[in-house]
Amino acid sequence: MPIYNLYMFDRNGTCLYYSEWNRRKHSSMSKEEEYKLMYGMMFSIKSFVHRISSTDMKDGFLNFKTNKYKLHFYETPSGIKLIMLTDLSVGNIRDILHQIYSSLYVEYVVKNPMCPLDEAVASELFKSKVDEYIRGLSIFVAKV
Repeated sequence: MPIYNLYMFDRNGTCLYYSEWNRRKHSSMSKEEEYKLMYGMMFSIKSFVHRISSTDMKDGFLNFKTNKYKLHFYETPSGIKLIMLTDLSVGNIRDILHQIYSSLYVEYVVKNPMCPLDEAVASELFKSKVDEYIRGLSIFVAKV
């Protein structure tokens, strides 16, 4: 049940953080193009789900599956968006994404006066804590 990668965007579509662990296929496009494509896709899916839903969705859009991966989505009240791609067998990981935001991003980036909030995260401490947290999860499986 591997975790492939994690994206974190601000409300304006700036990629604040990206990391990968078990990503199998790499795109031929640049990282910046990939970030724009991912953010645009999520913006469109979120808008589509909101418009087509017959009920008031308290949590909004949470995830979707393809035949190759499962995309998990979590948005904070401040507009920070976390997107994680995993194996198809991974269940709901909303709590994991919330934990990354509240316990890691808020603690090591938001509360750090040296980290500008509208730019990519440069904090090595944050990056190492995210990596340590992800590798410690029961759903994390390293490449074989």
